[in-house]
Amino acid sequence: MGSKIRVTIWNEFVHERGNDKMGEWIRGIYPEGIHGCLAKALAADDLEIRTATLDMPEQGLPAEVLDNTDVLLWWGHCAHAQVDDALVDRIQERVLHGMGLIVLHSGHMSKIFRRMMGTSCRLHWREAGERERVWTVDPFHPIAQGVPESFAIPHTEMYGERFDIPQDGHIVFLSWYEGGNVFRSGVAFQRDAGHIFYFSPGHETYPIYHDPNVQRVIGNAVRWAAPANGILPGRVTRQRDSLEPITTRDPMAQLDTSELHKAL
Repeated sequence: MGSKIRVTIWNEFVHERGNDKMGEWIRGIYPEGIHGCLAKALAADDLEIRTATLDMPEQGLPAEVLDNTDVLLWWGHCAHAQVDDALVDRIQERVLHGMGLIVLHSGHMSKIFRRMMGTSCRLHWREAGERERVWTVDPFHPIAQGVPESFAIPHTEMYGERFDIPQDGHIVFLSWYEGGNVFRSGVAFQRDAGHIFYFSPGHETYPIYHDPNVQRVIGNAVRWAAPANGILPGRVTRQRDSLEPITTRDPMAQLDTSELHKAL
């Protein structure tokens, strides 16, 4: 990885362009789109930021963009099904080789997050504009640096347990909602060489991405997820040479199995 972390902020960019009153409302909050808001909020000397949207050629992530991305931020909601499976394959491969992936809010149901988790990623939800209190449950994690012990989001969409994600996730933030629900709102994962972080605050009809604490969490997550040693080439998993002498031999060892194991 170079001196700057190369960040691509991907947004489906559908809600912000709606022709109804909801679209007008959301444009009032995010006139440059959610991706534009995040790009401005995260701007820093150590980050090289570009944005991409679903309507762009190759859905915003052609090879020349994806291959030059160290950390990919993903925001999606109503157009998950429109993302090409072939693109999901390429993103998955890139993450396994070390690219960081930050999945935001309703991106929990995106094809790429569900692919990386291997679960349904379903949860309870409610749109009542209620208050959310985010608790920092691991203040020593890099993503929590500079984040207060708790902070409140005045109005939000409720996301509640049970959240169907794998149990190997490390919980950094936990949320409580005015209606009584709780939720693992900030969870970190590792998949092969890639770091993944899911962060739930960010419903499109509220100015949540203008919140300084939310911005700090996402900025910290970008730096945590960035590959320390760059994107790795494809790993060879077979170890031909043993570290210790092998004296036990099996008849199978006399067979030439090179063709059989080429894909391993």
